[in-house]
Amino acid sequence: MYIAQKSTEEMMGVLDGKVVLVTGGGNGIGRETALLAAKEGAAVLVNDLGGSVSGGDEGSTGPAETVAKEIRAAGGKAASNSDSVTDYDAVVGMFEQAKKEFGGLHAVVNPAGILRDGMFHKMAIEDWKAVIDVHLHGAFNVTRATVEHFREQQSGSYVLFTSTSGLIGNIGQANYAAAKLGVMGLSRIIAMEGAIKNVRSNIIAPFAWTRMIATIPIKDEASAKRVERMKNAMRADQVAQLAVALCSDGAKDTSGQIFAVRGNEVFLFNQPRPVRALGMLEGWTPTSLIEQALPAMKANYTDVGATASVFPYDPV
Repeated sequence: MYIAQKSTEEMMGVLDGKVVLVTGGGNGIGRETALLAAKEGAAVLVNDLGGSVSGGDEGSTGPAETVAKEIRAAGGKAASNSDSVTDYDAVVGMFEQAKKEFGGLHAVVNPAGILRDGMFHKMAIEDWKAVIDVHLHGAFNVTRATVEHFREQQSGSYVLFTSTSGLIGNIGQANYAAAKLGVMGLSRIIAMEGAIKNVRSNIIAPFAWTRMIATIPIKDEASAKRVERMKNAMRADQVAQLAVALCSDGAKDTSGQIFAVRGNEVFLFNQPRPVRALGMLEGWTPTSLIEQALPAMKANYTDVGATASVFPYDPV
């Protein structure tokens, strides 16, 4: 009986020989990404503060080391780190640890995050700052601490995380939306400046049931049913597939893009470009803008609907 043998390409993982830093790797999307990256051949530094969803506590070494142990038990290479992405010096330490443990670094996946939701007119300054610090400053820290290394080796991939809260909008998440839209701008510039050195940056807006999403209040029976559908149809491991793919050399021509993953669907988002233009030779005045420009542009306005208005159907 003839038994077909796997080709070399089939036997190799898409991340063979790579070293990947995954922040927020103790739970949710980070955990699934770390496990899949290791399965695909990468040595993984699993970072997780081990704190609560809202942040602000001391955290624990447990979640990151648990995932690292799981990888090693399966025959992979992994180490753990429990420092905060909000501490730039600590992030530099993560980079140094990756080099010491595995000899280098080739990709950074940064889903680390917290939530402190609330209506904007009631939002505490501390809640605004905390979310901006983890999501936006954290994204800066993990990229700035490693970008010179990526440029020197003329290779590197960042997979950062945005949200439809920023791209589209969700009520009660002004801090989260502002941070996540900031990450979009950061990723775009990193991609532009890094192109000549083969440094790539892309972002993912994930739809997935994680402990962060589980903190959103369920207000009625319809919401409860929708949550149950979300748990089964939008999983963290589905997002991890794209995160790992974007780390690989197979995605070397993909940079500066905005993706979303919703169940078994992958979306490519457009990016802000003008949709309508009007000129006035003698120049605009407040009155002429009110009477002519705004009415002429009204048909092209973007509505203020939340994410659910753009994705009103159940995930595939």
